Amino acid sequence: MADDVRARSGFDLIIKNGRFFDGTGAPAAPRNLAIRGGRVVAISETALDELGCNEVIDAAGCWVMPGFLDTHTHYDAEIEAAPALRESVRHGVTTVTFGSCSIGMVCADAEDCSDLFTRVESIPREHVLPLLQKTKTWNTPAGYVRHLESLPLGPNVTSFLGHSDLRVSVMGLTRAVDRKARPSERELQQMEGMLENALDAGLLGLSTMTTKWDKLDGERHRSASLPTTYAKWSEYARLNKVLRRRGRIHQGAPNIVTKWNTVLFMGASIGLFRKKLKTTLITLMDVKSDGWLHRVVGKLAHFLNRYLNADFRWQALPCPFEVHADGIDLVIFEEFGAGEQALHLTDEVERNTLMQDESYRRSFRKNYESKYTPRVWHRDFYDADIVACPDASVVGKTFGEVADARGIHPVDAFLDLVVAHGKQLRWHTVIANWRPRELEKIVQDKGAIISFSDAGAHIRNMAFYNFPLRMLKLVRDAAQRGEPFMTVEQAVWRLTGELGDWFGIDAGHLRLGGRADIVIVDPVGLDHSLGAYAEAPIAEFNGLRRMVNRNARAVIATVINGRVAYRGDSGEDGRFADDFGTAKGYGSFLAAGQLSAVANVAQAA
Repeated sequence: MADDVRARSGFDLIIKNGRFFDGTGAPAAPRNLAIRGGRVVAISETALDELGCNEVIDAAGCWVMPGFLDTHTHYDAEIEAAPALRESVRHGVTTVTFGSCSIGMVCADAEDCSDLFTRVESIPREHVLPLLQKTKTWNTPAGYVRHLESLPLGPNVTSFLGHSDLRVSVMGLTRAVDRKARPSERELQQMEGMLENALDAGLLGLSTMTTKWDKLDGERHRSASLPTTYAKWSEYARLNKVLRRRGRIHQGAPNIVTKWNTVLFMGASIGLFRKKLKTTLITLMDVKSDGWLHRVVGKLAHFLNRYLNADFRWQALPCPFEVHADGIDLVIFEEFGAGEQALHLTDEVERNTLMQDESYRRSFRKNYESKYTPRVWHRDFYDADIVACPDASVVGKTFGEVADARGIHPVDAFLDLVVAHGKQLRWHTVIANWRPRELEKIVQDKGAIISFSDAGAHIRNMAFYNFPLRMLKLVRDAAQRGEPFMTVEQAVWRLTGELGDWFGIDAGHLRLGGRADIVIVDPVGLDHSLGAYAEAPIAEFNGLRRMVNRNARAVIATVINGRVAYRGDSGEDGRFADDFGTAKGYGSFLAAGQLSAVANVAQAA
């Protein structure tokens, strides 16, 4: 580790007296770091000469580690309006990935991209469509990468090519969502060629989605499922051949309601008599509706990787999967017919009329009470508490308790309150990862990667921007109560080096000559506040309020490309650098498969 580096002056930044984690899982130790020109130029046991150094951070008592990676986000729209992506950076994330779940902004035109994105990811179309109409001047992967490189990026960015985006650009939106339409041989070749171009440009691979509940927005084909769901597996297989040959990634989602087609994704990853295919799916969770499932599929992935030469990873979130909702506007209602009917209607009067209709209510109750239909949501209104409502008498109660008090069915209590108060009715439930011991097993699973924050999407429903800190808290809490299940070094590796290596990007490590993307964490700040939510306006979206995390005591500083982007020790909400989000020189586009010379040497070693 070059502990004998001679002290020298003229550094851009020194981080001293911290407990140093390199992102490999190796034992942490006190070290002093020096940075110059965006690179780590000294890692020393002894003090470094501070004379002439632009900035010195005393990290005594803190953990100094590689910046976190968030490898499943939906920042595709927000990065066009606010490329600093502050909500991630304030929590130590220095690299993000978008283009997830088959949707992105690469190939299709502005209106198509908007219709693919806004309803699925719960960001109002009136904000996204005008933004894309103003900014989208590209329709090729290379053009998209050039565009990203032109932005004053906050964190580093990586991207998948979305299959829905690709399919629409080749077939047109109408044919892409026609169940009877099939791409011609020429169109399949076009898709293969565009995927090749995307990989040449440095995109990570292809993202798909087979869950039918993700629906189109707009008026042209509203409530059609995403175009990727209309593809036959043979179409996926054609594109998988490209990915397998190039050593790139298929990011996908099985039908998370029925779940049966998981075996197809797993089978595609197996490398018997052929090259294995890197595959990652959402999601490994301890869901209340199927409390046993995660124990099986996690072990199955590990078995495939160990014995059948697969390279398969579930994405796992290291914290409870809790959601908030305004009225009925929540994606979980897309999983059954009555919910789809309501969400299809954009006019509030029409929607209220539907929800007051007794035949509709009977249908909703039938869906709610069905015990044997596949599901993700637990469908228990006794496990859904009201957190805000103009009728103060119901705040703090569950819908079930309100129903009991009124002598009606829980579904009727819910629909009555939605009709009366609309989006002013705000409520909360936990869908998954509700048992701490099961969560500890999930984050240890060798068939999983720590991912799936969905940052930048569902902005009124959930906030997992600080999931890496919550992972560290989970590990630290277990150690403090005398029941350790993972070392801090291992946790840091799972959040950094493991991800950087698996995704094939130059991120996740701290080493001499390597990138200086760093987070400094005060372990004292890894407390209960990490699980608290607040709301903050998105100025670039006309003040639209989103759920956020606010726990500035945990992150002392976030450093990107050797520049201090954020200081958490500067007030309750921390402070960003004055030029952050307006000046270039912080984040950059990280091309897949193009590691630095330092990284290549380290991997070879």
